[in-house]
Amino acid sequence: MGINALGLAKKSLDDPSVSSVELEVRVADLILQYLEQIDVEYVFGIPGGAIEALYNALARSEASNGIRSIIARHETGAAFMASGYAKNSGHLGVCCSTTGPGATNMLTGVASAYENNVPLLVITPQTVHDKFGRKALQESGDTGVNVVGMYQFCTLYNSFVSHIGQLENKLISAIMTALRPPYGPVHLSIPSDILKASLPQHGPSYDLNKAVKRPLMQDKEAVTELCKQLSKGKKVVFVLGVGTRDAASLIIDIACLLGSSVVAMPDAKSFISPYHPQFKGVIGFAGHKSANEALADPEVETVVAVGTSLGEFNSNAWDADTLLNDRLIHVEADEANLIRTPMAKLHVRGNILSIFSKVLDELIIQGITQNTSLQSGIELSERLENAKKDDSKYDDIMHFTLDEPRKIFDDSVPIKPQWLMHQLTKIFPAHTKYFADAGNNLAWAIHYLNPFDRRLGQRRSLDRWYEDGRRHQHGGLFQVCTDFCSMGWSVGSAIGASLANPDEHIVCIIGDGGFLMYGNEITVALQNNLKVTFLIMNDSSLGMVKHGQIMNKSASIGHQLPAANYAKLAESMGIPGYQITKPDELHELNIEAILKRNGPTVIDVVIDADEVPPLATRINGLK
Repeated sequence: MGINALGLAKKSLDDPSVSSVELEVRVADLILQYLEQIDVEYVFGIPGGAIEALYNALARSEASNGIRSIIARHETGAAFMASGYAKNSGHLGVCCSTTGPGATNMLTGVASAYENNVPLLVITPQTVHDKFGRKALQESGDTGVNVVGMYQFCTLYNSFVSHIGQLENKLISAIMTALRPPYGPVHLSIPSDILKASLPQHGPSYDLNKAVKRPLMQDKEAVTELCKQLSKGKKVVFVLGVGTRDAASLIIDIACLLGSSVVAMPDAKSFISPYHPQFKGVIGFAGHKSANEALADPEVETVVAVGTSLGEFNSNAWDADTLLNDRLIHVEADEANLIRTPMAKLHVRGNILSIFSKVLDELIIQGITQNTSLQSGIELSERLENAKKDDSKYDDIMHFTLDEPRKIFDDSVPIKPQWLMHQLTKIFPAHTKYFADAGNNLAWAIHYLNPFDRRLGQRRSLDRWYEDGRRHQHGGLFQVCTDFCSMGWSVGSAIGASLANPDEHIVCIIGDGGFLMYGNEITVALQNNLKVTFLIMNDSSLGMVKHGQIMNKSASIGHQLPAANYAKLAESMGIPGYQITKPDELHELNIEAILKRNGPTVIDVVIDADEVPPLATRINGLK
């Protein structure tokens, strides 16, 4: 056995224990064997001539109950599906295309994963080597439409495999890069003659599982200072970002000990119950006034922001008055995010779950006792159940403010988006996962979709979300595409999430504009019997464009869409579809049957197009 540059054991071809019969493996099969080592279950993509060898390998894999191929309808949809799968399974997402337009089509989905730090392996092929520079069909090497050049700007690792001997090391390097901070997509461009070739070995030379393990490290000196800052007895506000997915319950426990308020960014709102006594709402895009007031409180000495890039979307358009100032402590696993907070009084680097486990233990040792009297789980459950049945009881469970609180009870026609969001929390179970697409529907969902979640916390465990030091990603009950905000992403992402967790029910909330971009992907959910409800907020317009123009006093142009019936479109595809124009029609739906059905459903809700969504922070960011 030898040791290579990666520090991993590798079989020697001179090893007498290896017979000559064993020493041959197809490159495409080898790629899948490595993916199987790290528990990848699906490859998302669309076949084509140049990628045929990989699909031949997938056919062999499927025949032996191995990795399956999921065929998208557009390559960007494949990347969105791979992202949804990665976020909701904890495994690497994998997508592929054919050469030329297949590879360029996939670019938007890869860029979205890059901005949202989702680990993907992206495989694109090339024409065979001896055709480079000869104007081959769909040529996309350095002598054609340079795909590798395009992908360099939205991947963490990007390489052209020019020789078969490079394949194994480049594949491992790419996967290791995708699965370490800051996480994100990696790209390999492989000529079709290499994909068809064989290597003189039996199978994988390395144990990839060992290569992607990570120790749970932390900056001990900074953690000690964090404990000191929190134990001062001064007023603290905790800000949950998407990076808190594994540690949110610990942070909430600490907030309860200190009597501190908790606010969440849009991509982290599901990590805390909307009705937790410490929760003051969402900050950033479509956030709540009460969350901003909690941060603006002059008595607050420390704001602890955890696991966030602090970009425009989640920082109230870079609000220096309440957030980006010298009260800030920024806790991060991704050091790149700390670049955006040079004004912070403390940076704490390391594994977030490990950091806050240490902080909680230290505060308990110091004798800090719970300052907040939490309701018992039984009492909370009863109050939520009462509020769910009786709208007059809703104020009893609210600890944050809505812009237009009475409109969530307004059942007039046309249907109010605020009312619709509130009704979804009543008709679907509390554990439903919601995916909110980019557009007006995103603003409505962030602000008004607040499921009757009974969780006040959960038992902490360093082992719960980390196995052998590897990061386990789980998406939460409310998922959005921040920063890049690709319209239509939610359709593919919901499909990928459903494949990761087929027993969970998912509601994909999308506008008619986004649905017209990628709605064809719903047939993938049909083909794979996935329990996804696609809820279309139909206002016959690009709503965010329309209302943005009104709020900015700009010309009204380019936002009109046809008054289409998307339920009939779904039915034409063999998917049950319902168009809802009145509140009673929503209540008449057999939700229980929809939940039990092994397949997708489309609900087309015609909403009041004149209702103004909570877009103030977005408008401020444009100034």
